Amino acid sequence: MTITKVTVRDARFPLADGAGTDSLHTNPVYSYATALLHTDRGITGTGLAFTLGGGNELVCQAIQLLAEPLVGLEVEELMAQLGTLQRRLADHPQLRWLGPHKGVVQLALAALNNACWDLWAKSRGVPLWKLLLDLAPEALLATLDLSYLDDALTKEQALEFLRQPHTQIHFLTDGYPGYDTSAGWLGYDDTQLAENIKKSLGAGFTALKLKVGSDDFARDLRRATLVRNAIGDAASLMCDANQKWSLPEAEVACKALASLSPLWIEEPTHPDDLLAHQRLNREIVPGRIASGEHFPNRIVFKNYLQADALAYVQADAVRLAGVSEFLAVSLLAKKFGKPIVPHVGDMGQLHQHLVLFNAIVLGQEPVFLEHIPHLKPHFVHPAQVENGVYKVPQEPGASCDLS
Repeated sequence: MTITKVTVRDARFPLADGAGTDSLHTNPVYSYATALLHTDRGITGTGLAFTLGGGNELVCQAIQLLAEPLVGLEVEELMAQLGTLQRRLADHPQLRWLGPHKGVVQLALAALNNACWDLWAKSRGVPLWKLLLDLAPEALLATLDLSYLDDALTKEQALEFLRQPHTQIHFLTDGYPGYDTSAGWLGYDDTQLAENIKKSLGAGFTALKLKVGSDDFARDLRRATLVRNAIGDAASLMCDANQKWSLPEAEVACKALASLSPLWIEEPTHPDDLLAHQRLNREIVPGRIASGEHFPNRIVFKNYLQADALAYVQADAVRLAGVSEFLAVSLLAKKFGKPIVPHVGDMGQLHQHLVLFNAIVLGQEPVFLEHIPHLKPHFVHPAQVENGVYKVPQEPGASCDLS
């Protein structure tokens, strides 16, 4: 099976009033810069990179600029050298200046890499999770670019992790637990929030996320108290500030929210401020900081892990350079003993496969997988969540085809 051409699709989906809103993103349009790898067998690989609307066309243009080396490659040949090719694409001698390894070019790499994995799974007629579970450790390692990580994770260590006996196989029958993000968008008033909590609990979720970072922190505290009172002590509450606070503001807010026992406080300040995250995670709310949805590459995750600047690793394969870089971060998280709790710019479609790999192959501590249902009608094979649990997908590929 050979790749004959690469096309792109600029897919944008406006949301209902209040959906998707947080402290800094007040009018999101959930969008995908989509890479489509066409083959001589009529099978197409679909790869997504997530944006909030504006500039999605720039990522599509970058996909086209980077895609040329893929045309003419046979799929098995491509995947046998994907890690090497990934590094070559990321280090394009001219386009690298636009990053490196971040921004529009990195998002384009995400779409292309994700499309490669989707195509590989489809060519073998299996869901992506099964492909990942069945790959020999050496074959999987060949799909990764571990450059700049060897001070924290060597190839030999990565192979050792990949060779360990598979555990937690029960997820293949039981499914993987989800948590509800859609209940607590910042644009919802208290009445809507209360109604959403009831619906979420009724749907079987035992963990909910609340957006914080209002201009008036008293509103955040009131809403967080409302959620905690509604869900009780048996359910988990997570708070997400979406980078709104400075460090002094975050110190005050995190201390106040800690009284409500949140499982984590997410993106409390600017994602580039490693030392602020380190202070918060070590001293202000020890072991409760989550971050990563705006980390552009594996090197930033390495730095945060080395600095003990987060407790929950929120890697996102449609923000990083695709599945391959997500897996590299997963190996790093394994090395440092931190759980991966993905941010799901893909609405959980792709990550429902990846968390199974992390739990079964790497034996990572399972937590939750974020659930956002707003784009469910737009996927050919939408993720199935029942009683708060992701059901294991059975269709070939990575579940990312758009209707």
